[in-house]
Amino acid sequence: MHVSGEKEAAVERMVRLFYERSFADPVLGPIFREQIHGLESHIGRVVDFWCDVVYATERYKGNVYAAHMKLIFEPEAFDHWVAMLESAANDCLSAPDAAKAIRVARHMANSFKVGMFPFTDEKGRPSRVP
Repeated sequence: MHVSGEKEAAVERMVRLFYERSFADPVLGPIFREQIHGLESHIGRVVDFWCDVVYATERYKGNVYAAHMKLIFEPEAFDHWVAMLESAANDCLSAPDAAKAIRVARHMANSFKVGMFPFTDEKGRPSRVP
């Protein structure tokens, strides 16, 4: 599906705002600085992903989960990620488009958390290992 230039520009603004806020976040910032090399090409892939999610463009060709499962972070990072995505989506997209992006982001975060932290540690916290 083809998406209008205006809608694609809104998604790009959302992604850039998300990363601006995330790099400043005390939890996400260190993770992103360590893991993201070539920010502009990364942003391009993420724009393709969110255009596909919100507008069914079919431009994103990849496996989001596989790309993220090798990253090292704690389960709390998901809450920060969702908060950053929600605020950027609400600030940049129309209300219906933001709602769709947020719904998918929350689902992704929950799915990733279950997949990446399938165990609990001795304190009952999510863990990658038994």
